[in-house]
Amino acid sequence: MRHGDKNNNLSRTASHRKALLMNLGCQLITFKRITTTLAKAKALRTYIEPLITKTKHTATKEIIMHNHRIVFSYLNDKAAVKELFTVVAPKIASRPGGYTRIIKLGTRTGDNAEVAMIELVDFNEIYGNSISKIAAAEPAKKTRRSGGGAKKITADTSAVDEAVEVKEEATEDKPTSEA
Repeated sequence: MRHGDKNNNLSRTASHRKALLMNLGCQLITFKRITTTLAKAKALRTYIEPLITKTKHTATKEIIMHNHRIVFSYLNDKAAVKELFTVVAPKIASRPGGYTRIIKLGTRTGDNAEVAMIELVDFNEIYGNSISKIAAAEPAKKTRRSGGGAKKITADTSAVDEAVEVKEEATEDKPTSEA
């Protein structure tokens, strides 16, 4: 019986599951975004996020070396571990968690399996740049409601004034026909 067992075995033995998650984790770190089944993506999230958290503990040189060894035992790929500690770690340093995002892509045509894309959140240029541009363009909103009506009125009247000027220019350009 599997009472209270919350991890998804993915219909594999323990060694096969470990190898699968190891390979998916290395590919995710290397390419920053991979497409797989929804079940594998959810299992990969629980596997890779604690490893990414280990890259944030950089108090002493001994702690950093220890975390390198721990992460290497889970990934077994020197290039992926180096990429994780040198490229990924500085970008996620200020993030308190939630380093991955899973986006459902529908079903696969061959076996009708649910397909999903899992990606590292801080490496998505589409979402990251649009949010930072919006935050930079808009100033911080005030929490008080008073005084907001005057700004709206001036904005509305300026739009009306521009419309009146355009209409006057259009009527001046029209030749009047006298009979």
